[in-house]
Amino acid sequence: MALETMKGVESIGGFNVVDLDAAKCDPRFFDTVGNFNWSAFDKFRKDYPVSICHSENMISFKIQEGPIKEVGVNGCQVDTIIATVLRIITKLNEQHPCDENQSAMMHLAQALSDLEDRRKNRELRGVEGTRQR
Repeated sequence: MALETMKGVESIGGFNVVDLDAAKCDPRFFDTVGNFNWSAFDKFRKDYPVSICHSENMISFKIQEGPIKEVGVNGCQVDTIIATVLRIITKLNEQHPCDENQSAMMHLAQALSDLEDRRKNRELRGVEGTRQR
């Protein structure tokens, strides 16, 4: 039920969302005997770190490894995951509203705001995207 809230989502957190059900139809991701080749798909995921597989009720995130200024973008940040969870709870709350959902949504939105404040602070200090504190 929760993953149904992600149907039709094309991007989240600035990343295009890959529909794994569609990717499983892509011949680039199959070995010579027709089995899905996760190694081949993992190379593709470098450019598309958020994927959803509705048939398996699964969301997958490739997390950024290393500072962006040093290694480039190779995955998503934790705020992408938080934004995804916020979307799911928001959509579920539209169907089944309750105080606990409202509280969770408020705290997730606050977490995103705090992370954005951190990013802006790091940009002002000239250390965003590096290992420096």
